[in-house]
Amino acid sequence: MRITKLQRSLVLIFFFFGSAFSKAQSIPSSTIYHHLLQLKETKRVLYVAAHPDDENTRMIAYLVNGEHSQVAYLSLTRGDGGQNLIGKELGIELGQIRTQELIKARETDGGQQFFTRAMDFGYTKNPSETLQNWEKEKVLADVVWVIRSFRPDIIITRFNTIPGVTHGQHTTSAILAEEAFDLAADPAAFPEQLKFVKTWQPKRIFFNAYNFGGEFEPQPGVVYHVFPVGEFDGVLGESYSQIAADSRTMHKSQGFGSTASIGEAKDYIQFLKGEKFTENPFEGVPSRWSEVEGGNEAESAIQKAIQEFDFKNPSANVPNLLQIRKNLTALKSDEIWIEEKLQRIDKMVFFALGLEAEWNVRSELGFPGQEITTELVVNNPSEFPLKSGSVDLFGSKSPTSSAEIKSNKTERIPIKFTLPDDFPLSQPYWLEEPIDGALYSVKNQEYIGMPFRSNQPKGDFSFELEGQQFTIPLELNYKFNDQVDGEVKQPFTIVPEIDLTVSKENLFLISGAEPDLTITVNFRNQILDGTLDFKGLDTTQYRILKIEDNAFQKKRIFQVSFLPNGAGKKVVTARYTTDSGRSYDLITHRISYKHIPNLTYFTPASFNLIQADWKLSSAKIGYIPGAGDDVPAVLSALGYQVTLIGPGDFSIEYLSQFKAVVVGIRAYNTNNDLSANQQILMGYVRSGGNVIVQYNTNSPLLTNQLGPFPFTIGRDRVTVQGSPVKADWAHPALTTPNQIKEDDFEGWVQERGLYFATDMAEQYSSPLEMQDPEEASSKGGLIYAKYGEGTYVYTGISFFRQLPAGVPGAIKLFVNLIEQ
Repeated sequence: MRITKLQRSLVLIFFFFGSAFSKAQSIPSSTIYHHLLQLKETKRVLYVAAHPDDENTRMIAYLVNGEHSQVAYLSLTRGDGGQNLIGKELGIELGQIRTQELIKARETDGGQQFFTRAMDFGYTKNPSETLQNWEKEKVLADVVWVIRSFRPDIIITRFNTIPGVTHGQHTTSAILAEEAFDLAADPAAFPEQLKFVKTWQPKRIFFNAYNFGGEFEPQPGVVYHVFPVGEFDGVLGESYSQIAADSRTMHKSQGFGSTASIGEAKDYIQFLKGEKFTENPFEGVPSRWSEVEGGNEAESAIQKAIQEFDFKNPSANVPNLLQIRKNLTALKSDEIWIEEKLQRIDKMVFFALGLEAEWNVRSELGFPGQEITTELVVNNPSEFPLKSGSVDLFGSKSPTSSAEIKSNKTERIPIKFTLPDDFPLSQPYWLEEPIDGALYSVKNQEYIGMPFRSNQPKGDFSFELEGQQFTIPLELNYKFNDQVDGEVKQPFTIVPEIDLTVSKENLFLISGAEPDLTITVNFRNQILDGTLDFKGLDTTQYRILKIEDNAFQKKRIFQVSFLPNGAGKKVVTARYTTDSGRSYDLITHRISYKHIPNLTYFTPASFNLIQADWKLSSAKIGYIPGAGDDVPAVLSALGYQVTLIGPGDFSIEYLSQFKAVVVGIRAYNTNNDLSANQQILMGYVRSGGNVIVQYNTNSPLLTNQLGPFPFTIGRDRVTVQGSPVKADWAHPALTTPNQIKEDDFEGWVQERGLYFATDMAEQYSSPLEMQDPEEASSKGGLIYAKYGEGTYVYTGISFFRQLPAGVPGAIKLFVNLIEQ
C-alpha cells in the first residue's frame, strides 16, 4: 500500500504534534520503556461509536497501555448537535470544541482519533430517522475508508444494532460498523478508494456490552471476552481506570469530569461476527513482524532494548534505539503500521536524548503577505552530538550556526520569512466548503478521517545522529508566559489581512426595534480606503449614516440603517472592497478555553434581515444566565432592554421593574444563586411578574421546585424539526399580542425541543402538542399557568437554537411569552 504525504502527515499528528514532544525533557524513563513495549506489539483495534464522549475510555486505556495495542476511536460525528455546559457555542462551534476535546482525550489515553463527514444534527430516536438526514452510502464509505486506512485486527462497537434502546445515531454507528466490516474487504465496494488504500478484512467484530444501570451481567449462550480494565500499571504508576478518568475529563463541554474507580473492574466484549475464537479476541492474529522481510530482526532488536533498558540514564539507551531504527528503515514495505513504528522510534530517540526543538513566534495571528520573525530553539542535553543541522522552510534550506549541538548548549536560530499571498487561512478542513445537508463536504479523499489538519506554517529541522539522518517536523507556535498558567503555547494562526465584524446576527425591521447595524472593518496592517456594500441588497435598501476611523485600533466603523424591503427573512452579506479592487467578506471567529488550543474559523459576514408586523412593547427584560446561550442578544435586537440578573439582584422589589424574567437554558442545573432564591422568583410571579423558564435536564437539578405548581422534567423530546404541531390557537400564549399560525412552525432548525415537562399539575395548560413520526404525542413542550397576579411558563422548545438562527415563527412565539 502506497503511503501518501497526507497519510504520513496524519501519522505525524499523533506522534509529533501531541503534547509530548515539545516537552521531551519532562518525559520519565518509565514512559520511554512503555513506548518500547508498545513498539514491539503490532495488534490493532478500531473502536466505533457516534459522538465525542461515547467512547469507553477505560477500554481504550487498557488496550493501549495494558495490551500495548495500537487503538483508534472512530467517532462518526464531531458532536455538533449537543449541548454545551461551559459556554454559548453550539453547532459547528461546539463541534470544533468537542473535536479538540477528543484529541486531548486520545493524547491522555494513548489512542488515535478519526471522524467521518457526518454531522451531529441532534437527537434521533432510531436509525431510520438518522439515515433520513445522513446519506448512508457516504457515511458508510467513510467507515470503510478508515478501516482500510487503519487496518485493524478487531473492531469494537460501543452500541448494538437494536433500534429504539438509545440515540438513533448510536445505533446507526453499530449498523454501519457491521456493514463496513464486510465491505472493507470487497474491491467492488467504493473502488475509488483503492487508488490510495488496499482492501482489508478485520479478523472479528465485537460489541462492548454494558449496562448503564449497574454491573453488567453476561447472558447465557453468548460468547464474551473479559478485559481486566481496572488493573494497576506498575510502569506508568497508575491504574487504567485513572488514565480513563483523566481522558474522560477532557470532555469538559459536556460536564464529564470523572473520578476513577478504585480496584478491580471488568469490561466485556460480545462476539458478533468473524472467525470464532476460544480464549482471546486476538486469536489467530499473526505478529506483523513475521509478515515482512527483516521484521523478525527488528523485533529482536526491540526485545534486546527492553531487556537492557537503563532507567537511570535514559541516553544510555540511544545505541539500542538507533539499532531498532536502522532495522525499521531497512524494511521493504510501505504499510502504515511500519510508518507509525518509525515515527514512534524517532520520538523515543528524542526522548532518550532529552532533545527539544521548538519554533516560536511572538504573536498569535498573521496574514498572507506578512513578514514573520521567528526563532527555532534546539537543545540537546546529552553527549550524543547532533551534526550537520539544517532548517528547511518553504523549500529553502539553511544550516545551523553550530557544527554540533550537544552538552546542553542551546542553539537559537532566527528565521524571518514572508507568508505567500496565497497561503491558506486557518479554516478547519471540514468547513472549507458549504455544508451539504447533514454532511460536511470534504472533496479531498485523503482528508477524510483526519481529526484536524493544521494550517500552521511548517518546516523541517534535519540533522545527523550517529550516522543516521533525522528530520523533526516543525509547526510554528505562539509561545508566551501567562502570569497565572506559566508557559502557554498556541498555534500560529493565519487570518485575512482585512476582516469584518457585524454587530447583530439578526436585524429586525419591526416597530420598536432599532433598524441600524454597525459593520466594523478590521485591518491587520493599515487602514485601506474602500467601499462597503451588501450582497443581496441594492443601494436603495440601506443608508450609510456614519463612517469613523480608529487609527490606533486599525478599524473603520460604519453605521448603517436598513429600510423596509418586504416581509420575511433575508440573509445579507457585508463586503468591503478596497480601492485596489480586493474584496473581503469574512468574519474571523475565535474560541478560547484553557483545556484545548485556541480555535479559529471563518464565516461570511452575514446577518438575518427580518421584517414583520409583530406587536411588542420594547420593555425591560431580566435574564438569569444558565449554561450559556445567545437568546439575550436576540431580545436586545428586538428592542427589549435586557439586563442580566446576578447574585445580588434577587429581591421582589428589584425584579418588579421587569415585564418578564427569562431563565437561561439549564440554569437550574448550573446556577446556585437561582435555586437559592427560587421563592423570591415565585414571589415576583405572584406579585404580577412573568417568568419564562427554558429547558433544563432532569439531572442533576439544584432544586425540584421549578414552578409555582408541581411538574417533572422528563426525557420527552421531539427531534424532527418539521414535525407537525397541534395547537389550541385561542390560547393566550398563541394570541397575545400576536396570532400564532400553523406556518409559524415552518423553517425550524435541528429539533422542536427537548426535556419536556411531564406529570403537570392541573393548574398548567398546554397550548401545544408535538410528536415525532410514529411516536406518542407530548403536551409538555410548553406549559403555562397563572399564579397570583402573574404568569409562569416552562418550555422545552429549543428557543436557544431557533432565536439565534433567526427563525421568524419561533421568535414571534417567544415575543408572545414575554408579552403575557
